[in-house]
Parts: sequence; structure tokens; C-alpha cells
Amino acid sequence: MEGNGVAGALRRPWRISRSSAGGPLASAGSMSIRVVLDRVFSAVDVSGPRPILAVGNGDPTACASFRPPLEAEEAVVEALRSRKHNGYSPSVGVLPARRSAVAEYLSRDLPYQLSPDDIYLTSGCCQAIEVMISVLARPGSNILLPKPGFPLYESRTMFSNLEARHFNLIPEQGWEADLEAVEALADENTIAMVIINPSNPCGSVYSHDHLAKIAETARKLGIIIIADEVYDHLSFGNKPFIPMGVFADIVPVITMGSISKRWLVPGWRLGWIATCDPNGILKEAKVDKSIESYINITNDPATFIQGAVPQIIANTKEDYFNKILNLLRNSADLCYGKIQEIRGITCPHKPEGSMFVMVKLDLSCLDGMQDDLDFCCKLAKEESVIVLPGSALGMKDWIRITFASDVPTLENALERIKSFCQRHAKVEA
Repeated sequence: MEGNGVAGALRRPWRISRSSAGGPLASAGSMSIRVVLDRVFSAVDVSGPRPILAVGNGDPTACASFRPPLEAEEAVVEALRSRKHNGYSPSVGVLPARRSAVAEYLSRDLPYQLSPDDIYLTSGCCQAIEVMISVLARPGSNILLPKPGFPLYESRTMFSNLEARHFNLIPEQGWEADLEAVEALADENTIAMVIINPSNPCGSVYSHDHLAKIAETARKLGIIIIADEVYDHLSFGNKPFIPMGVFADIVPVITMGSISKRWLVPGWRLGWIATCDPNGILKEAKVDKSIESYINITNDPATFIQGAVPQIIANTKEDYFNKILNLLRNSADLCYGKIQEIRGITCPHKPEGSMFVMVKLDLSCLDGMQDDLDFCCKLAKEESVIVLPGSALGMKDWIRITFASDVPTLENALERIKSFCQRHAKVEA
């Protein structure tokens, strides 16, 4: 009978718009690092004899050298076996995790004490970004984002109908923020500026002096600072990590972080938002209430991970952190040194923190390369090496390399990049 079955269902006028597959959601999703890396991975010749060397993403856990501390694993096992953490958690997070863990952990480096009421637990730092962009977005408003930067900020601002305005990070100055550009970009509709320190993707660490200038600039403009510190304390150069919250008496600071990177457990999805607000400016504007309201309608971190966090933070020994810093320092030195030997790519600033380095392509030296994506796809096809195109981070004709890898893998990857560049080098007249 006509109208029955699959054919009839397809002819039925279902009330669903084709625009649901496009619009802001599709645009925002297309900017994901995963999407770009998937495109690069698709170029790999799977029949090739050599293994794939992936030095493009930010997950070091595939490397045997980068393992979480035993104390963290034991804390999770203990939390599970206690059977105290199998139910739902409060929307803002389990109190001991907020108080004994995150508030006290962050307060170690601040000139004031954070309280549990200043802390909101999230499902990783990515959810913290989602929460803060959603909470601050207003019709007609804009936010200042670093270039290069982490593309999730761009995606979330687009999805929230918030205008993104980009200020440059200056490679010749250790990727410091161009504060003159910040002042020129801001207007009465600017709600905040974002800084990422230690930097993904640049591998830089900001000095006390530069952070103080950022704070003074934000105060002059009347905007708050969102400080992405997911790589907190992963600083192995001459500059120590200094949290932006140190300057919260000058400007209100929203600090975001997680246990993902310092404890090497990105899959555990435990992050936080901390309102660093000793003058009560955020509280007076009811930003804290807005954060709590948003968290009430979204998902929580796994309760057993929240239950384990106090012991994870309290029991992890300093020797573990020092070991990881030494590994990162050695691999960063290796990466920077090897890049100097490769014609066609340059590294303007030696990495001092996080797990990444930004590398500039000199396409005038390379034959047949259209842009950074073309470079990465051809590299993947010919050498089975995966690096991230800089255009995914707002920097066309750059690439990002992750050095959080074991030495043999990193050396092999860089040797293959060198061979690739030599093979495609333009013959000098």
C-alpha cells in the first residue's frame, strides 16, 4: 500500500530542518583539532611499511615514559572500593574535592586563600571553557582571544554567537601578548580576554612582569581575564610558572585548570573553574551565581574521580613532578635542536613549558607545497608522520609539534620530517 514502509516514511513531511546539519554547530565543529587531525591521518598510506608517528596531538599517554603517578591510581582504586562515590555528586562538585584539593592546591601559589565557594568542578578543562564562554556571552558582545590559540575557544564563541577578536602573540618576544593590539581591539562590548599560560600551542611561559602588564591592561579596559592554566607548573625553562590569580587584586581572574596534564590523566576528565576575586567584583556582578546556574543544567565529573582528588593531590610526591619536567625539558631540547638542522622550517622560540612547539614553514624553500595543511597531508602520506597544521590554531603556514614523546619516537619523527623537506627542497639557481 502506498505510503507504507521505508519509501512512505521518506516521503512523509517530517518537521525537521536540514539546517540542523549546518549553521553555527557545523561551523564550530569543523574547527576542532580532532577534525583537522583526522583529515591529516586520512592521507597516510596505510600500506606503507613504517609505523605512524603521531606528534600532532596533546595526549602524551601513548608514550610509556609519561604515566600517571602510582599514588593517583591507588587513590582512584581506594575511592571505588570505598563505595562512597557511586551516586550523583552535588552540581558544583564534592566538597572535599573543592576544599581539601583544588582550593588548597591553587592557594599555595596565591597571596590569598581561595574557599570551596570559589571552586566549581567540571568535566575537564574543556567543559570549563564551555561554561565560561556560555555564562559570559551577551548579544553583541565580543571576547579577545590569543592568536595562535586553542581552537575550542573559537568554536564555543561561534556557537554562543559571541564575536571573537584576535590579538597576536609575538614569536620574537617569547610569544608574549601584543598588548597594544589588545587595547586597540577592545571596546565597550568586550567582556574578557583569554590567556593560556603555559602556552598551548607555543610552549612559552610568561614572566611576572608580562603577567603584571596584562593585568594592568585589562584593568584599564575594564575587562576580566580568563586564565587557562591547564598546563600549570609544566615549566622547565628559566621562568617559573606564576598563576594569573596572583594579580587578582588588580583585575578579576577566572582560572581554569585540570589534573589532565600535570598528572597525565586527560581521560579522567576532572577540571575546575576558580573565581579569583579578592575584591568581590565577580560576586557583585553575580558571575558566581551564573556559573552555578549553568553547571546545574550540564553534566558533572565522575563522582569517584572527585572522591579520589584529595588523595591524588595530597599524596603525589614532588619527585614525580620533577621526573616529568626533566623528560619534557630533554625532549624539548632535542626537538628544538633537530629543527635547527632542517631547511624549510624554523622555530623562533625555544619551548619553555607545556608540551608543544610552534614551527614556521618557509614554503619558498619547499617545492609543491600550497600551505600548511598541504604540507601536513603530504608529510603524512610520504613519511607516516602526523603534525598539526597551524591554520587549525589561527596561524597559517605554521605547524605544531608535540614533544611529549619518548626520545626514539621524537628523533625518528624529526628525521622523517628532515628527509621530507630535503626531498621537496627547491633547487637553488
